Amino acid sequence: MSDARFFARGKVQELRTELLSDKKDKNHTRKKTVLKKIVANMTMSNDMSALFPDIINCLSIPDIEIKKMCFLFLINYARLKPEMSQQSVGALTEDLRNHNPLIRALTLRTLSYIPLQGFVTALLPYLRNSGGLLRDADPYVRKTAALAVAKLYAFSRREVEASGCIDILRSMLADTNPTVVASAICALGDIAARSGDTSTELLSGIKINFTIASRLVSVLSDCSEWSQTYTLEAIMSYVPQDPADAAILAERISPRLQHANSAVVLACTKVILYLMNYMASEAEITVLSRKLSPPLITLLGAKGPEVQFVALRNAQLIVAQRPEVLKGEIRVFFCKYNDPIYVKLAKLEMIVKLATEETIDQVLTELKEYATEIDVDFVRKSVRLIGRLAVKLERAAKKCIAALLDLVSTKVSYVVQEATVVIKDIFRKYPGEYESIIATLCSNLDSLDEPEAKAAMIWVVGEYADRIENADELLEDFLYTWSEEPVEVQLALLTATVKLFIARPAKGADLVPKVLKWATEDANNPDLRDRGYMYWRLLSTDPASAKHVVTCEKPRIRITEELGQEVLEELVLNVGMLASVYHKLPQQFVRGARGRGLQPSPALRRRRVVEDDGDEDGEVGTGESQNGYQDMVNGFAGMNMAGAANPYATFANGGMGGYQHDVVTQNGGGQGFESAAYPQGDLLML
Repeated sequence: MSDARFFARGKVQELRTELLSDKKDKNHTRKKTVLKKIVANMTMSNDMSALFPDIINCLSIPDIEIKKMCFLFLINYARLKPEMSQQSVGALTEDLRNHNPLIRALTLRTLSYIPLQGFVTALLPYLRNSGGLLRDADPYVRKTAALAVAKLYAFSRREVEASGCIDILRSMLADTNPTVVASAICALGDIAARSGDTSTELLSGIKINFTIASRLVSVLSDCSEWSQTYTLEAIMSYVPQDPADAAILAERISPRLQHANSAVVLACTKVILYLMNYMASEAEITVLSRKLSPPLITLLGAKGPEVQFVALRNAQLIVAQRPEVLKGEIRVFFCKYNDPIYVKLAKLEMIVKLATEETIDQVLTELKEYATEIDVDFVRKSVRLIGRLAVKLERAAKKCIAALLDLVSTKVSYVVQEATVVIKDIFRKYPGEYESIIATLCSNLDSLDEPEAKAAMIWVVGEYADRIENADELLEDFLYTWSEEPVEVQLALLTATVKLFIARPAKGADLVPKVLKWATEDANNPDLRDRGYMYWRLLSTDPASAKHVVTCEKPRIRITEELGQEVLEELVLNVGMLASVYHKLPQQFVRGARGRGLQPSPALRRRRVVEDDGDEDGEVGTGESQNGYQDMVNGFAGMNMAGAANPYATFANGGMGGYQHDVVTQNGGGQGFESAAYPQGDLLML
């Protein structure tokens, strides 16, 4: 008969009458039926709390099925009826001495679930006594008791600490049953997290040495999959003092990489990556890195896209720290037509991390194919990726530019705009090279309608104003819609116009006064207004210094890891956790979470992050870029603010004369406006 018949809404009085019926009830069949109706009504949010006394009376019935339903009732309504629930303590504690270990475990679980002080006080003696549940002969009871201590700690921290149960939990790490060991680890870990223990003696006071770590590794094969994750997490608390110890543990753990459960695989990967930091032999590290590759690739072939995405996000962190793990496996990350967009974007990030000069041809062929997709976001990301590869791989830059020009020739608006943005970055990386593509960009100006693309094209026109014959006409076309443009474009126009005037004074003499007037008088944005004032002051007092400042050699851009070395190091220690998916530290999105780090040890080796252009992290690019920065600083320091020989006489001697500007002054305690005239283009420094 179907259980659907139990889900009919019943009245409390009718259910009570059936429950208290004195008719003969062989094997308590009638009571079981009534209790099933009560549980069904609880599931439907029908208040059954009035039956509390009757349910307590049923606890004395020696039938495990009835006890299970009564325990479920108590857990559900104990908070609503705290005074009445205290009456069940006697019957429950009696069941803690039951000869049936399953009843003892179920009763223990029920008592630990109810967050009332009376239940905590009643349960603790049964846990801590010499013959208590933590030392029960049955491993299932010991496992349940270990988890119960962690639950009680959340309700009554001081009472649990004073009871000595935590010390018993520590001793349970030497238990002969692997499930009990895993449960003790889980409980101690939860207690440590709640107590705020951030020392190396995690697990609430236990210091994991090589002997204990070896013991934990030895029980892995006998644990359930989730017990294995807890055990592997506990091994992360071990700080190797000898590189040989770290190598031995990593080798013994590595068979878990073949586990069918993705959580076990990621936990094992995390532990091996952790132990690598304490290993001295590069050969051993290389062997372990090769072992990490197949399980990660297997996860990428999982049926569910969600698992693929988690694997990809974790792989991004792993490759950022240890590129050799997935070296030569770039084809695995090529997108499939039926991949969800979030998986495709994650794969693109992996492609740019793994691409090399040897694989650039097949990567570009793949990316050009992606650029013909119908998903606009995916196409944009693919085009931008080609530009990143050009910046990353200097020897392959020409091939990347050729691929970008092929895409520009399609005349697809959003493709052209993305290509314009990344070509600007390429010019920043390789100044003076690939100038032949400027003509192609200029022929596609009509396709630009997004602020970022416009700003990029304007930057190109200003930077190469001395080489673009009609640069003034191009800028004038952009200036036609000055008032309608966002600040990003206006800032680019202001700088490009000043560059044009410095490079070709005759061409820019008419545009500069107009643009500076708009920027200083009509603009509401403080950044735009301040930059206009700065350029005006530079050009009106010492144009030679202005040329030195505005056209100085600029730092070359480079691809750097979005995450800093310390953040990346900590995120790798959280592989398999939410932090590895968000790429954010746990303390940034979990209240009370504490960071992880590599603990000091004689065996600890520090890795220095090497950027894609060969510079080590912390250096300021190349020597040329440092000199360019110094030239800019020297240009500011060397300006003659009193006036200097002016080769741009048109500008200083009347080009900006006669403009009136309102400046804010402080008059006593209030603010007022006064008019200031600058007949020679002079500007009050604000």
